[in-house]
Amino acid sequence: MPRHEHLGSLLREAMEMFAPATALVESDRRREVARRTFRDVQRDAEAIAARMSAAGVGPGGRVAIIASNQSAWLLTAVATFWVGAVLVPIDPKLSLADHRDLLGRTCVDLLVIDHGLLLRGDPGVARTWVLGAPGPMAGAEPFESWGEGRFEPVPRRPEDPATIVFSSGTGGPPKGAVLPHRAYLSQLTALLERHPMAVGQVWFSILPTHHAIDFLAGFIGPWVCGATVVHQRALRPDTLRATMARYQPTHMALVPMVLAALRKGVEEALDARSATERRAVDVLLSTYDALSPKRANPALGRRLFPPVHAVFGGRIEVLFCGGSWTPPDDVEFFARFGIPTLIGYGLTEATTVVTLADASPVRSRTVGKPVRGVEVSLHEPDSGGVGEVVVRGPTLMSGYLDDPEATAAMIRDGALHTGDLGRFDASGHLVLVGRIKDLIVTAGGKNVAPSDVEVAFHGISAEECAVVAMNATFGERNLASDALVLVVRPLADRAVDLVDLAERNRGLPVHRRVGGWLEWGRVFPRTTTMKLRRGELMEALRSGATMSDVRAL
Repeated sequence: MPRHEHLGSLLREAMEMFAPATALVESDRRREVARRTFRDVQRDAEAIAARMSAAGVGPGGRVAIIASNQSAWLLTAVATFWVGAVLVPIDPKLSLADHRDLLGRTCVDLLVIDHGLLLRGDPGVARTWVLGAPGPMAGAEPFESWGEGRFEPVPRRPEDPATIVFSSGTGGPPKGAVLPHRAYLSQLTALLERHPMAVGQVWFSILPTHHAIDFLAGFIGPWVCGATVVHQRALRPDTLRATMARYQPTHMALVPMVLAALRKGVEEALDARSATERRAVDVLLSTYDALSPKRANPALGRRLFPPVHAVFGGRIEVLFCGGSWTPPDDVEFFARFGIPTLIGYGLTEATTVVTLADASPVRSRTVGKPVRGVEVSLHEPDSGGVGEVVVRGPTLMSGYLDDPEATAAMIRDGALHTGDLGRFDASGHLVLVGRIKDLIVTAGGKNVAPSDVEVAFHGISAEECAVVAMNATFGERNLASDALVLVVRPLADRAVDLVDLAERNRGLPVHRRVGGWLEWGRVFPRTTTMKLRRGELMEALRSGATMSDVRAL
């Protein structure tokens, strides 16, 4: 990759090198709807690029895509890089008003959009190509009518922008991170050095491709190695299981809630076995621990626990998990069956991955060490070694789109100030403890990160829970001397176990104990990668509850 200066030439080389291998499979529910070799992808992407160029989209232009995971998404991305334009991936789950806002801010030259989204109204882009339209749509051309054409990738410089990726908006309105080609090339070099892929291996893409994680690790990374990407259009549990059984993925990226759901499915399957069978599993677990202590060994796990590996299709090599806090016991659960789950930490402004944990030994309570080329330090650490996580290296964004003030606040002296709080353990691995903006100052003057408290309540009998500041949530004036409240969304068929809550609370240090709990019947607001939108939750609580609804533990 060092010999490449832009993603276009890197992807073109991959197409030619792996021409006969399967590049992409698209599955809709239980039906395969598309399959392309790398030769097919090159042919179609060249034709699309020729059509883009004829439409006036060229170097420095901007192409937005608003669509679910599908073949057209990746073809559009490749063609965009080949014409030298900048890709603007946008979350399809946003509202029409949000889409209009982001499209207006980026001044795109071309929009590629799912036809169902276009039915909602005019997104405000003069040139629009619509995906999968059953018939003509006013003001839009069908995407599928690209015809034939040849096109050679336009050279770009490493510092030229490759994408404009909008943040998830957990901390306010989304900001557009401008990511140059050199950031992606550097990130790919570091990740593939640690976890290379090969022809015949399969990446199962279930995270949205517009998100930085799947864009890099579930699209560009596999393709430059000649591996296959499988897209699943419907993400119901039964269809996911059927797709994994059919295509036998070797690699997947998950968010913690999906990992927890998979664990629940495995546990239910094990619980359904007879007492004799469960004792046999315990014996096999002891055997595994003796043969592979402190290490997740997929080959050994497949031999000893084929039913567990069958949940993932039987060939899984590694799971990557990130986006929000990952419960350590979920990581350790799968490791005992020989399925390594590597926790990573990153952010859009640093082209996704900053640190990545190891599989040998299993590390479930840290987010690992920095990937090659990235330097991580702590700004103004306190007496406990906790400080703001600061990142340096070639993977940093050029800046926020048309927002020099926000850029200057985020990047100071060439370093990215993330707003995340962390410390290093004795082995030099990064441990995250929360967000600066979420810190709650208790009546005793202690700084408490909500995520530190939420860890203690993981696994309670509830759909989900979160910790918020009582005064800040309910609008009291005294925000410098606050109390913690545990917000709980209960299960539909089971009351909250107050004894369990109280016991867990007593096990916390005094300054981290919650002062009360609040039952909340609505689903917590989250991003598409399941990060909690804590600010939105607090706003909802302000309008739907009062301080008198908080009950003592």
